[in-house]
Amino acid sequence: MSILVINAGSSSIKYSIYDSKTLKVIDHGLIEELASHHEGFDIMAKQLEQHGIDITKIDAIGHRVVHGGERFCDPVLIDDEVLREIEALIPLAPLHNPANIEGILAARAIAPNVPNFAIFDTAFHQTIPEHAYRYALPHDLYESYHIRRYGFHGTSHYYVSSQASLMLQKPLASLNLISFHIGNGVSACAIKQGKSIDTSMGMTPLEGLIMGTRSGSIDPAVIVYLMHKKKMTIEEIDVLLTKKSGLLAITGTSDLRLIIDAKEKGDTNASLAIDMFTYTLKKQLGAYMAVLPSIDAIIFTGGIGEHSALIRTMMCDELEHLGIKLDDEKNRTSMPQIQAQSSAIALLVIPTDEEYQIALYVQQRICKLNY
Repeated sequence: MSILVINAGSSSIKYSIYDSKTLKVIDHGLIEELASHHEGFDIMAKQLEQHGIDITKIDAIGHRVVHGGERFCDPVLIDDEVLREIEALIPLAPLHNPANIEGILAARAIAPNVPNFAIFDTAFHQTIPEHAYRYALPHDLYESYHIRRYGFHGTSHYYVSSQASLMLQKPLASLNLISFHIGNGVSACAIKQGKSIDTSMGMTPLEGLIMGTRSGSIDPAVIVYLMHKKKMTIEEIDVLLTKKSGLLAITGTSDLRLIIDAKEKGDTNASLAIDMFTYTLKKQLGAYMAVLPSIDAIIFTGGIGEHSALIRTMMCDELEHLGIKLDDEKNRTSMPQIQAQSSAIALLVIPTDEEYQIALYVQQRICKLNY
């Protein structure tokens, strides 16, 4: 039997299917340019048939859902009430939750007897204390409109922190960690005794660190200024900050590999972009070192975090006074542990696997249901 993991985008479905006992990957794929998610599930069902898998007879389906608000702090079995609550959260994630819902509806239509579970990007961060998740805005805006920090990449941050526990051979509940998920989207997470206590993304994934096409945190008055001076609409500003900013705005591309190549050829904009990018990462690292009582390890994950020795080097440069020292050779080859022998803090390169973590969550929930 098997577990299907679904990541439904606006016009795509990314899927992986796992053996429900061993959690070994049986198949995976990406279906793009869809007219509907129902079409995507029909295509996927035919692809799975080639591996002898009948989608109507699998054990369960796990769905990545971006925003769970304050309601969902754990994976949950999806029923009509849960689906309505996910729909109610659309204003907090208008680009993502609608697509996630369409994926759920398509799954329920094609395999009505298979249980569906929702795994939320925000769930791991529900342990963040109020003084860290509240904004200094009128209380009514929190009470009535739920404006607060939620954080994202939670499944990734939890997965790599659990892998750090195995790597360091210490219980996760005893570890204080700082996790950096660095890809086209970028976020950091402060983890105290295995639980998230702060994260750089906010009510939306826009807040925080410089990203591929997102600005990260800026002075909010810039928005008012642009509305007055350029007569920009809210929609235009939203596109500017989410799709036309970040590394793309400085260099003309969001692909860090191309930016590094350009830097090595003397491109000043590329050099500036990398300096800005790593500077914000280093500042975030310092901030989380200040709020944690001690640090056992710093984790680098995501496409850039896992593969870019340059970014890791620039992040950790001149931090020996904080107990951080890279081993240049280990870092160059992206070994799992890249700290120098003299480093007081472990520096870990851990590939993330959100799909596996979702499958593991679902496997655990199936066991509870059967028990």
